[in-house]
Amino acid sequence: MENRFEWSALILRIVVGLTFAIHGIAKFQMGLDNVAGFFGSLGLPAFIAYLVAFLEVVGGIALIAGLGTRIFSAALAVVMIGAIAKAKLAAGFMGGESGAGYELELALFAILIALSISGSSKFGLDHILFGKRSVE
Repeated sequence: MENRFEWSALILRIVVGLTFAIHGIAKFQMGLDNVAGFFGSLGLPAFIAYLVAFLEVVGGIALIAGLGTRIFSAALAVVMIGAIAKAKLAAGFMGGESGAGYELELALFAILIALSISGSSKFGLDHILFGKRSVE
């Protein structure tokens, strides 16, 4: 049973990490000033756009590697709460004419909370570098 958890945590970390890293890179490619403008239209300060883009790239890579899984998962979960509350909630769960819904952000939030509770697995750098298993 434990081995299944280890592999499951690894798969979740890689998929969620890739998702965030790609979204963060996309923000840099769009131009952070453009992203800051969008965040401003949501009533958020411009610096939040820079913080989110950086966190998505660094946090995504860290999740893939299993380094600081609990910390980065919790931080990215806060980003998902903000995305739902400020950008997606009005569109509803599935979205509609006003845009995409918040189903993806909610699913990512749930996975991030699970990872912040369980941590990485024996396949993560936390275990390799520090000899600790986050699930203990």
